[in-house]
Amino acid sequence: MRDVLLQFSGALAIIVALIHGALGEKRIFASGNGRITIEPPQLRILLRLVWQTGTVAWIGGGVLLFAAPLMASDAARHWIIVTMAAVFAFAAAANAWAKRGRHFGWILLSAVVVMAIAGY
Repeated sequence: MRDVLLQFSGALAIIVALIHGALGEKRIFASGNGRITIEPPQLRILLRLVWQTGTVAWIGGGVLLFAAPLMASDAARHWIIVTMAAVFAFAAAANAWAKRGRHFGWILLSAVVVMAIAGY
């Protein structure tokens, strides 16, 4: 059961990351109708790439959580879970604080953390 929880945690992390990337592109960085104006244009490109770097990192973390049960190393499993739980817990706390709890992201990120820890 703990392996299943860990794999659900990884799958949810990937889903959350994809939502994060899509919402950023649609709601924040959309050409002409985004919520923010960033000048000069080079800075806008940099911020967009930094935003999507987080998306790619969360996908990578999700893949590691999903694959951890398939690894023969208990040490690898331990450090993957500890590291990814810390990363996603920080992201959940930051999201809850920045949005004052009025955004579903912190709930989904917290679910990733709880399932990862339960799969430990």
